Amino acid sequence: MGGSQMERQLAGRLERIKSVLTKMGASREDAEDIAQDTAYKFILYVEAIDPEKAESWLFRVAVNGYYNLYRKRVRRDEIVRFNFRRLYDDHTPEGEVLIREQNSRIREVLDGLRPKFQDLLLLKYSFELSVREIAELYGMKEDSVKTTLYRARQAFISQYRRDSDD
Repeated sequence: MGGSQMERQLAGRLERIKSVLTKMGASREDAEDIAQDTAYKFILYVEAIDPEKAESWLFRVAVNGYYNLYRKRVRRDEIVRFNFRRLYDDHTPEGEVLIREQNSRIREVLDGLRPKFQDLLLLKYSFELSVREIAELYGMKEDSVKTTLYRARQAFISQYRRDSDD
């Protein structure tokens, strides 16, 4: 494959990656930074990447880059940010505790699932990606994504109920 053809294909894939990242919640600047970092890593490891899996490799690296950036920001924001809205909302301390407990239970159940199930559930329900977008991201068929999402939901429900019964 010629160098300029590979550059065009890479540029096209990086544009799609930026689009997915912005749908996931990244700012345009963050999406561009992550895409640039992904391109750099791709160039570094191009010899070790299976050409048929290159696109899914690019998406996986980009999504992981976004997760890492998000985690860093959340930690920093929790330290720096004071949520004034909570002062004025009529949330009760008991309600806040219940919400935190429920979020903690959900996180524990998610952590107990297979990594692929975790990723698919988060992409579908937290980042609101469509089945088609997830299929493109992972290089899978849409039917396979639907089946895997179904299994992930069933595993989540089963584990959540099991934990509730204990």
